[in-house]
Amino acid sequence: MISRSGLAAAALGAVLLLGGGYAAWRHYAGGHAHAQAELYYCPMHPDVTSDRPGDCPICNMHLVKKEAPAPRKDLYYCPMHPDVTSDRPGDCPICNMHLVKKEPAAGGEREVKFYRNPMNPEITSPVPMKDEMGMDYIPVYGDGGGSGVPGHGVVTLTPEKQRMIGLKTGAAAWRRLARTINAPGKVAYDPDLYRAVAEYREAAAARDRMKESDWPDARERAAALAGAARLRLLQLGLGEDQLKEAERDPERFENLLLPRETAWVYAQVYEYDSAAVKPGQKAVIRSRAWPGRDFRGVVRSLDPIVSGETRTLRARIETGNPDLALRPEMYVEVRIEAELGTALTVPAGAVLDTGEKELVFVMKDGGVFEPREVRTGRRGGDHVEVRSGISAGEKVVTSANFLIDSESRMRAALGD
Repeated sequence: MISRSGLAAAALGAVLLLGGGYAAWRHYAGGHAHAQAELYYCPMHPDVTSDRPGDCPICNMHLVKKEAPAPRKDLYYCPMHPDVTSDRPGDCPICNMHLVKKEPAAGGEREVKFYRNPMNPEITSPVPMKDEMGMDYIPVYGDGGGSGVPGHGVVTLTPEKQRMIGLKTGAAAWRRLARTINAPGKVAYDPDLYRAVAEYREAAAARDRMKESDWPDARERAAALAGAARLRLLQLGLGEDQLKEAERDPERFENLLLPRETAWVYAQVYEYDSAAVKPGQKAVIRSRAWPGRDFRGVVRSLDPIVSGETRTLRARIETGNPDLALRPEMYVEVRIEAELGTALTVPAGAVLDTGEKELVFVMKDGGVFEPREVRTGRRGGDHVEVRSGISAGEKVVTSANFLIDSESRMRAALGD
């Protein structure tokens, strides 16, 4: 027979057991309910949220239920063709290489600060959502996406978005720069220069005769006349080698008056091209009087003075004329091949000129695009010299960089 004290102890134990079970059930139910808590927000005022359905107190619009984020999918890509991606294992359709699984970046998922409207960056949301056109809000990350360029931020694009905007890249590399300079010209007819050459020859001969004179004044006067005639020829565009030819071979300059087997062509090089033209460069001369025929010559000298009226610099080109096809005063078209040497270059389409600075966007791992301010130099063909701001081997954006520039400015304005 159970004593009264035993019954009391059993009753107390039952109460404690039931109480503990009830407490455990409440803990589980409360935790489960918390984990399953739903969130509702206003599409027009994303800051307005609630844990139950209702209306927005600002605009009376029905609150929308926040959908659970989709589970992360694995991404596979081709090591040889990184633009080829898939959400499942397989082979590259281009090179048949096995696709490689892309590992998540170190440090786990990036922290999203908020989401912004793709059409109006002033409209933001603390949760993922779509705008009235069904476009996803863009995540704004809080992982230090700033850049070293004021007013521009770092941009991150998935491979799908890169393909969507037609993004292309090129490489910064050491290349040989060359330019083709086109200039109008004409076959020389220059009586003034011919007379100046004749005067210089006579003054130089008189100077040489007077070197042994006993009259110092006569020697000085002859030397001064020869010097003045020489200066006149330099002003008219003759080089040092041509000055020596004027003393040694006077008949060489008869082509300034009549057709001869060697012709001189005066090419009018525009001021912005003048720094690239040097004596010794090759030139191709064409005349509409002789269609399909090329006359090949060499730049012999450049005028030292730019024309104030036309803002051009005259290049003197010497070319063969064996059949006297090129006649004085005949108009011609000149193409000068200017070698500019080797330099660190990027494709010309990679450089954005904002008016205040020049920018390129450098592609980093993980689809990150970093703005860089650069200082450019000479341009040759499809490439431009970069004197600072980038290193050889770095990838730069060559197309769709205007879109990336707009995104970069928005990120900077939003403090991303």
